[in-house]
Amino acid sequence: MIFSNYEVGKYMKNLIAFIVVTMLAVSASAEDTPKTEDQKTLYAIGLLLARQFSTFSLTPAELEFVQRGITDGVIGKTPAVKLEDYAPKMREMANSRRNAYEKKLATASKELVENAVKEKGAVKTKSGLIYLPLREGKGTAPAVNDTVKVNYRGTLADGTEFDSSYKRGQPTEVPLNGAIKCWAEGLQMLKPGGKARLICPADRAYGELGPRMIPPNATLIFELELLEVKK
Repeated sequence: MIFSNYEVGKYMKNLIAFIVVTMLAVSASAEDTPKTEDQKTLYAIGLLLARQFSTFSLTPAELEFVQRGITDGVIGKTPAVKLEDYAPKMREMANSRRNAYEKKLATASKELVENAVKEKGAVKTKSGLIYLPLREGKGTAPAVNDTVKVNYRGTLADGTEFDSSYKRGQPTEVPLNGAIKCWAEGLQMLKPGGKARLICPADRAYGELGPRMIPPNATLIFELELLEVKK
């Protein structure tokens, strides 16, 4: 999540092809709890796809029609509507709901920043980054040319989680000079073993061109745990 948009796009294209193959190869009742590794993988794919639909704010009734469209398309059933006839309506709905979602996030972001700067120990830098220490570390903080090993959790202002090394069960290594600006700045304020929360303005994160699960101009929150500094 902290790397280039090109890698994210490449990953999503490969994922779509994988979805088609695995959905045809493995089936499970909608009521089943995933048990096999294939079923758990398919369930994880569903969670990932849910992130792509998050800006639509779908109701349970609306979601049923989305699921029916996916099923009919994958198994080759005759569609209930012509896709080309509904392309304009899809764009209209996407734009309308995305705008509403982004407005909601903007309000949540403003409230988040206003509350965060009031917290004990909060530091607001010249760039607009808000640094909240959660646990003090020891030793020497990393420099901009160092590589760091970290655990992290990233959320939007409304609490939606978009990435977590904790859930993957594997820390991430990243050179600070190749990370988003928020990380590069915030991690230089953290010592090994320390933990902090970073409130990242959009221009210190992904700006208008974030990965699909991150809306344009989104304020991001990262909980970062610095495990190791590699020179």
